[in-house]
Amino acid sequence: MFLAVEIGDWDRFTGASIGAYLGLTPTEHSSGSSRRLGPITKAGNPHIRLLLAEAAWHHRPGYRVGTTLQARFDAATPAQAARGHEGNLRLHRRWVHFTTQHKRTTIANTAIARELAGWCWSLATTR
Repeated sequence: MFLAVEIGDWDRFTGASIGAYLGLTPTEHSSGSSRRLGPITKAGNPHIRLLLAEAAWHHRPGYRVGTTLQARFDAATPAQAARGHEGNLRLHRRWVHFTTQHKRTTIANTAIARELAGWCWSLATTR
């Protein structure tokens, strides 16, 4: 809900630009053929970034549909429930991928938060 209030018009973004707007993309120092990526830019609303980072941590443990989530899936249309379920599975699979690649958890969490922002954008702009 907070994302919808803070962002307002989702149509002004693309799936790639929402991460940059929220400051979840790395800084870049490039010259000629050399390209170096630094820490995230931290542009945009810090509260949204914090909420996305906190939500990303929840996708780290194994994903199981509990009674509360099952009740929400039952209240949604089958297409919405399937999309929500697949999105949660995808974010958990990304955590597993980063863990097997021995990425630092804070860096992995930022990448998951950026992907979560893109997923929220896709949900908000789907007609």
